[in-house]
Amino acid sequence: MKKKEHDFKIQDLGMRKIPSPLTVGYFKTDDERIIYDIHLKREDPRGKPLKYGDLPISMEIAGPRERVYFDPPKVKAAIASCGGLCPGINDVIRAIVMELHFRYGVQNIIGIRYGFQGLIPRYGHEVMELTFEMVKEIQDLGGSILASSRGDQDVGEMVDALERMNINIFFIIGGDGTMRAAELITREVTRRNLRISIIGIPKTIDNDLVLIQKSFGFDTAISEAVKIIQCAHVEAKGAPMGIGLVKLMGRQSGHIAASAALAEGNANFVLIPEIPFELAGEKGFLKCLEKRLVNRKHAVVIVAEGAGQNLIPPDAYPAARDAAGNLKLRDIGLFLREQIDRHFKKIGIEMNLKYIDPSYTIRSVPANASDSILCGVLGQYAVHAGLAGKTGMLVGLVNDAFVHLPFKAVSSQRKTIDPSGNMWMQVLESTGQPESMKA
Repeated sequence: MKKKEHDFKIQDLGMRKIPSPLTVGYFKTDDERIIYDIHLKREDPRGKPLKYGDLPISMEIAGPRERVYFDPPKVKAAIASCGGLCPGINDVIRAIVMELHFRYGVQNIIGIRYGFQGLIPRYGHEVMELTFEMVKEIQDLGGSILASSRGDQDVGEMVDALERMNINIFFIIGGDGTMRAAELITREVTRRNLRISIIGIPKTIDNDLVLIQKSFGFDTAISEAVKIIQCAHVEAKGAPMGIGLVKLMGRQSGHIAASAALAEGNANFVLIPEIPFELAGEKGFLKCLEKRLVNRKHAVVIVAEGAGQNLIPPDAYPAARDAAGNLKLRDIGLFLREQIDRHFKKIGIEMNLKYIDPSYTIRSVPANASDSILCGVLGQYAVHAGLAGKTGMLVGLVNDAFVHLPFKAVSSQRKTIDPSGNMWMQVLESTGQPESMKA
């Protein structure tokens, strides 16, 4: 039976002849399309099976396989969470344990405490036995029951520990730095010809892993950030010439700041790492803020933690690196607060500024319903991949489908907001801020 073809042609009333009053260059043409059917056929038109090399660029679909590599009753699995905390880590841990125990009958599951440190003997961290009774209600808790850590550890020592403990499947929950470490662990396991499956579950509250459509914790972060922005708006309107300044997470990408601003709707300025801005000058941020305050008597400013780093004098906030080697950001929130205060004192306008930095509060809360669902599916698909003998890969959501991705595919670069894309256009339209705040 021939497959039904869908007709997506849109009816037009006639030719469009009037120039748009919009000046921002985000216009699209009718010829720009989104592919409807992203699924690939397994056979060519003659019925001959297609091989991988004959297919267009594609990703392996996640899910249970008809046959598995490991004998489940004999499997010993380990789970570690690395990097910063994020809503949903406990949900992922719970999903992995429940899937291993109830669906596959795996009885031997341990938790590696404090991230990769837990594999290094000199730290002295004890492993934690993970049973379904222990994890059945941890989704209601923030943080991670395994705790976490940052910092590079010796790959050889980590693989020694996996081999010594007879681990068959190692589940690693973490961000881009963690996935790079997981790739190195996979290489060393392969070099030693060990039969250990290394499976990643991507974790980044900033939603900045390339290729991944959405990472867990992001929806919760937006929900919590919206509450903070609402408070900032109330504070700004509750005092003469009030300003609510909110600093949100986002080292190299402004997804949280932009999404929270769109969700709440009362932000007047959104400052993110992808869009450079200046403080001084007629078109600079301070002058734009001044005009807003004079005209509307209040303003709400959202700034991502990685925004405006080039504006902060190095001697005021000396640069340093964290345990993982990441450059520590200078505090743009405190810097902006000082600059705003100085500017309005200089021009003789009395204003009331309330500064809110909720970063650690946001990342420590339990996951909301949307993230809990995502975490559950990621954990389940990670188990399917591990039992099937997959390795050197993570499970992620791409094009609304859960797929397998090699570690190097997502750790090579960051996902950022396109300054010429739809999302930033929507932020500009929602806030009313100038398209550029540079001289």
